Amino acid sequence: MNSTLIINILRFFVLLILQVVIFNRINLFGFLNPYPYILFILLYPVAGNRYILLLSSFLLGLTMDMFLNSGGSHAAACVTLAYVRPSFFRFSFGISYEYQTVRINDKLSSERFSFILLSIVTHHLILYLLEFFRFSLIVDTLLRTLYTTLFTLVIIIIAIYLIKPAQR
Repeated sequence: MNSTLIINILRFFVLLILQVVIFNRINLFGFLNPYPYILFILLYPVAGNRYILLLSSFLLGLTMDMFLNSGGSHAAACVTLAYVRPSFFRFSFGISYEYQTVRINDKLSSERFSFILLSIVTHHLILYLLEFFRFSLIVDTLLRTLYTTLFTLVIIIIAIYLIKPAQR
């Protein structure tokens, strides 16, 4: 086993445990719940096996669905995010993605910020659209997506700076 695989397995379980034990209990104003567990999908290596990412994203979302009793909306949102992740990389990083020189957990730049923001918005929009699943609640869906995205974005940026590797 190489170190990248071990790091990804540890990251999967640590983020899942933190989400279930700590972040699922946060409920600001009755509707703000952060979902930083998607950091696993965002920090997965660019050159990593895409099928393993899709499978592990499904397992991550399915586990969240089991803990939250949400009927598959987390699994669908996670798999969709994992599927469109290369497109978001291409959009945000351009030629750097083609040469696979991208590292998300480096210093925050405009490219990294746009990638993280676009990923969070996509995940949360799909999650809340599937949760509410009513056209009459579209405004509530969009507002909840906006507020939860901002809350999750702050937590993810703080987490990236906390786990950032030491400068060489």
